[in-house]
This record gives sequence, C-alpha cells and structure tokens, in this order.
Amino acid sequence: MTTARKEQWRPISYWPFVIPAMIVVMAVIIFPWVYTIWMSLHEWKVGQAPTFVGFANYLRLPSDARFVESVGHTLVYTALSVALPLILGTLAAVIFNNKFPLRGFFRGLFILPMMATPVAIALVWTMMFHPQLGVLNYLLSLFGLPPSLWVFHPATAIPSLVLVETWQWTPLVMLIVLGGLSAIPTEPYESAQIDGATPWQTFRYISLPMIMPFLFIAAMIRMIDAVKSFDIIFAITQGGPGSASETINLYLYSVAFVYYDVGYASAIVVVFFALIVALAGALLHLRQRTHWNEAGGSA
Repeated sequence: MTTARKEQWRPISYWPFVIPAMIVVMAVIIFPWVYTIWMSLHEWKVGQAPTFVGFANYLRLPSDARFVESVGHTLVYTALSVALPLILGTLAAVIFNNKFPLRGFFRGLFILPMMATPVAIALVWTMMFHPQLGVLNYLLSLFGLPPSLWVFHPATAIPSLVLVETWQWTPLVMLIVLGGLSAIPTEPYESAQIDGATPWQTFRYISLPMIMPFLFIAAMIRMIDAVKSFDIIFAITQGGPGSASETINLYLYSVAFVYYDVGYASAIVVVFFALIVALAGALLHLRQRTHWNEAGGSA
C-alpha cells in the first residue's frame, strides 16, 4: 500500500516553469485586452478623468458615418488585396515551377519587392503615381490611354493602393504555392500526359486540388495582413483624398492620436478585432467544408 501510494503521488515539479510563462502571457496578451475593453466602456479623453458610460461607445459606432465608411473601405481593400496576389502568385508559381534558363535568378528577382521596407515602397510609388511626373501615366500614354489621377482621386485611390499591395506581396503567395507544387509527385502528370490532357486540364484537375491547402494558408496570411494594413496607406494617402482611402486602422489612429478620444478608440479596437476573428473564422470554415468534401469525394 505504501509503495503504491508513493507511485501515485508525484511532486508537481513543472510549476516553477509554468508560472513564469503564465505571468508573461497575462502581462503581454490578456491584461492589455482586458484593459482595452475596460476603456471602451468609459468616456475618456486625454487630460480628463474617465467616466463610465457602458456600451454607449459601441452604440455610437453604427451612427458614425466615417466609421461605417472605413469598414466598407477595409473590406474592399482586403478582398482585392487577397484575390489579386492569390491569382498572380499562383500564375507565377506555375511559371517558376517549370525548368528554364536562369530560373533561379528570375526567382530571386521576383521576390525582391517583399524584402523592401514599407516606407521606402510608399515613397517610390508616390512618385510613380504623380499625375504629371509619374512613370505610370507615361506608360499609359504609350498605349494610347488617358492619364489617371491614381491615389489623388477618390474613385481610384483604393485600387491604386491595392496595386502597391499586390506588387509587394504576390511574391509571398508565389513562394507558398511553389512549395505546394514542388511537393506534388510526378506520376499524376505523367498519366495526364499519356491521356493527352492539355496544360489547362492538368492544372485544373491535378495541380489546383493538390495546392488548395497552400492557397488557404496564403489567403489566411494575406487576409490578416491586408485587413490591418496601415503603413503603406498612411505613407501614400493618409486616408485621402478626403476619407476616400481611410480604413479602420487609419480612422482608429485619427480617433486615438488626433482627437485623443481614448474610450471611443478602444471600442473601435474591440470591433476591429472581432472583424478580424470573423474573417479568419470564415476562411477556416470554408477550409473545413472543403476538407470534408474532398474526404467525401475520395470515400
């Protein structure tokens, strides 16, 4: 009996390692969020004492036209910044997966944009977008097209910013998809070649289903990065002209650091975080449904 009890009882020797980690997690992650939620329940401007107002800051959001507009801008910007790099990155991965002279050199050249700093990219593209001196309008003139105002016009501000985002992050999608293409065995391609399949049929029925998990990973990374994009937009347009390119991040910055309304800005942060979680959850749900469909189809 004594021996059995000694075997069952074990000293808790791992707590000295767990407790410091728990303290760090509480201090770095949990406490800031709890404090942010607490601030969102108060009317609090810098230099004034906080006043508890409950959910008044949250109820104020739907009637705030500028906030509602920023949500629409964020969703459009995110959708375009995910779709275009996915399409172009997959196309580039298919091209670079083939063997041709200087393939390694062109691969390295292609991934250079994602290594540049956002501010440097913003400065270069701002000069390229210039209506009179920019190179983009010069390129349009070579094709007989009229010049564009690019980021200086409300209708083209967001598409122009998406162009910068696509140029910078298409290489990332290419690298992810290229890893998936490299992992596909050669036997399915050899069978398709024997059966006389066209290149499009080979991609549609062999390559695309097998790289779909990699595309979901790329879409998840791009979605999270695009929805919280700040530096490129702020450096190029600062949300302008007017508020035509103002996303939630930029509006949040204005409320917190221009108007110093800390309580209302905290409510925007909480809603913004909920939006990111909802978009990520939608992608994960879509991935799960695709997984079951594939499993059902293979069964």
